[in-house]
Amino acid sequence: MGVDLLNVRGLKELAHQGPVVMVNLMRFRERSLDGDGSGWDAYLRYSALTVPMIKARGGTLLWTGDAKAVALGAQQGNQWDYLALVYYPDVSAFIDMMTSADYENRCDPHRHNGCAEHVIICTNEAYSKFGIGASPSPRV
Repeated sequence: MGVDLLNVRGLKELAHQGPVVMVNLMRFRERSLDGDGSGWDAYLRYSALTVPMIKARGGTLLWTGDAKAVALGAQQGNQWDYLALVYYPDVSAFIDMMTSADYENRCDPHRHNGCAEHVIICTNEAYSKFGIGASPSPRV
């Protein structure tokens, strides 16, 4: 896990060039790998550093929440602790942040120390009550 797993080529090949929402799925370690508190504590340190970087690139944190239970689908492998929805004006803003030296050196160590697993799924809006992107028609 780490910035080395970032799918830059795949993201750059996306046909969609507008706003995106990154769906973050996180499973925390019981103890932070650096010994400084829990995995959650390390994630809070990560967030404190990362949110200003997101905002500096025109993005924003839309929503976060605790994962409670798998409601539909396989239970195994789908046990998450926390979810976050993060808006970026385009994929290049996300790539710029994730590949910056500042992110790699200051933020990613906390993410790595706190998260046993962190999956980020790039989405573009098909329908939203938030009205973030330009949706010609809902696909529901």
